[in-house]
Amino acid sequence: MQDFDEFVTVRSAALLRFAYLLTGDRHLAEDLTQEALVRAHRRWHAITGDEGPEPYVRRAVLRQYLSWRRRRASTERPVADPPDGAPPGSSPDALADQVVDADEMWTALNALPRSQRAVVVLRYYEDLPDAEIARLLGCAQATVRVHAFHALHKLRSALTPVPLRRGEP
Repeated sequence: MQDFDEFVTVRSAALLRFAYLLTGDRHLAEDLTQEALVRAHRRWHAITGDEGPEPYVRRAVLRQYLSWRRRRASTERPVADPPDGAPPGSSPDALADQVVDADEMWTALNALPRSQRAVVVLRYYEDLPDAEIARLLGCAQATVRVHAFHALHKLRSALTPVPLRRGEP
């Protein structure tokens, strides 16, 4: 049986990354991870079965993310310090393009409904099969595929540049 402190030491970074991919907000991800770990600590003796505690804690993070109580009131993201400039060896234009691309992706992900975003994160970042995603979300595998289809369609349309018509600047 794995000790709670050992689990937190070994797996908290991965859990935090998972929460960050769901939320896109470091502080909210920390809150979700902390709350999931608090819940896990309360039930530690009951959740350390054959699969170990990780599936329980991941589900707790996911459930907190999907919960209506966690909806954000604002889309503003405070930044402690603005970046100073381009990394050594990169052009300012390349850095600006990277920032624009990353911002477009986060904006498109944030525009997705929570269930669709959860499916995208679980499928493409966590590399989970549809059966496992369905189990985590408490839905049918077909529902997972429908969420993925709609999410990818929205992401493609949001990230694909619209060609200019003749005569437009």
